Amino acid sequence: MRKILLKILVIALVLIGLNARAAIVDTALTYSAAMHKNIKAVVVKPNDYNEGKKFPVLYLLHGAGGKYSDWVTNVPDKQTVQKLADEYDMIIVCPDGNVTSWYFDSPVDPTYKYETYISSELVNYIDEHYSTIKNRSGRAITGLSMGGHGALYLAFRHQDVYGACGSMSGGVDLRPFPENWDIAKRLGKYSEYPDRWEANSVINLTYLLTANHLAITFDCGSSDFFYQVNVNLHQKLLERNIPHDFTVRPGGHSWDYWGNSITYQALFFSHFFNNIK
Repeated sequence: MRKILLKILVIALVLIGLNARAAIVDTALTYSAAMHKNIKAVVVKPNDYNEGKKFPVLYLLHGAGGKYSDWVTNVPDKQTVQKLADEYDMIIVCPDGNVTSWYFDSPVDPTYKYETYISSELVNYIDEHYSTIKNRSGRAITGLSMGGHGALYLAFRHQDVYGACGSMSGGVDLRPFPENWDIAKRLGKYSEYPDRWEANSVINLTYLLTANHLAITFDCGSSDFFYQVNVNLHQKLLERNIPHDFTVRPGGHSWDYWGNSITYQALFFSHFFNNIK
């Protein structure tokens, strides 16, 4: 009986130890002065988080129709993001993009200023409230689908803020999809405002890049409806001699694909963070 009790005690202590070492998931309530409202974000701190150490931050964006909690609730392995925060000793922040913001400042609707929110207001909030590396060498951004577009869009336009960026199944060219995902509500109809669609498509922002200034990785499933626009972006970066990683894997537009993809991208960003220390 004493041996059985001893075994139970040992198992309980092991489980307590594992829980004590697990990443901490917070929900931060941030305020956007640009949009005059409070916005939630998931903040995942690694198990050894403490104020005496500065941590790199990965901003992880959700897709159209989603919200800030998607990355900790919709991945097949619900602990994926927490495990990556622990494994690579980084803070992971999952902002809210208001369903279909596309992460830019809308020229149509002043209540959608998500470029300002993500790359200025939220970054400043995280740096003020957490122990972070407060410069581009300690910041990366990636996301899925609409968030893939958003991550590259924000990083290309704010290279003083981010040092590395990525995209998973990203909608990196808006123009082939004039009737989809509320893009017209954010930019106006393509038939009436084609210049806005041109200016806000990631594929048309490669002129902002110079070789080796921004670490870039992106991928797409071979069965994804965004596959061709990603291949086109890859070709354009090759033409401009911009170093980048581009990966095609079997799969479609699904959480099974993204749950796998984020593990490779987290490794890429970890290498970036380690190389600049």
